[in-house]
Amino acid sequence: MNYNWDWKIFFQLSPDGQGTYLQTLLYGLGWTVVTALVAWVMALFLGAVVGTIRTMPSRFWVTIANGYVELFRNIPLLVQMFLWYFVFPDVLPDRLGTALKQMPNAPFVTAVICLGFFTSSRVAEQVKAGIGSLPRGQRMAGTALGLTLPQAYRYVLLPQAFRIIIPPLTSEFLNIIKNSAVALTIGLLELTARARSMQEFSFHVFEAFSAATIIYILVNVVVVNLMRVIEHRVRVPGLIAMGTGGGH
Repeated sequence: MNYNWDWKIFFQLSPDGQGTYLQTLLYGLGWTVVTALVAWVMALFLGAVVGTIRTMPSRFWVTIANGYVELFRNIPLLVQMFLWYFVFPDVLPDRLGTALKQMPNAPFVTAVICLGFFTSSRVAEQVKAGIGSLPRGQRMAGTALGLTLPQAYRYVLLPQAFRIIIPPLTSEFLNIIKNSAVALTIGLLELTARARSMQEFSFHVFEAFSAATIIYILVNVVVVNLMRVIEHRVRVPGLIAMGTGGGH
């Protein structure tokens, strides 16, 4: 197969009115980053809460939290994206459902909610594992000092657990960046959608998706190195090895 590569295509004007094709891809990158960051904040908060509840002594709340994790972890992301975007507004009262459909950034909001809930179930697993890897004496020591159970979690268990799970949380953050590409199916013009648009307009499919691949790799490299710096700065000597059996 003979294919004529033309890297100058990135400097030609795009029919979508976003400037050149390169600017179009960078515009899509902006939506990818914003979507991933907002969804990650949501996932980290919900995952920390749900993961913590799963380690508490109350069977009722543990059952609720386990059900939450199983629900969002076992339904494919694409199915969840369609459910949030196409089905959820129709099961709400007519006025509220219509308002959701007519939001100017409905695909963005839907993608954030879907990615946030989906990833929070995975973060909850990491938080539970991090807390579970700590010696049982840590919780007992906290209560022996007069701390309530919530205070023991806040001041003793969670600070140590989060230091232990930074490497797996890094993987989840990378996943949420890559999973944001699924949002193209509901009309969010993120990086993959922009690459697809460029391919359809210019018929340069290899250039479009080669550029998107390189951009994804560069973003992931930045995230990995940033998380390594954070891990190094918050690491307590001996804690990581104790919690993970001597390695990541």
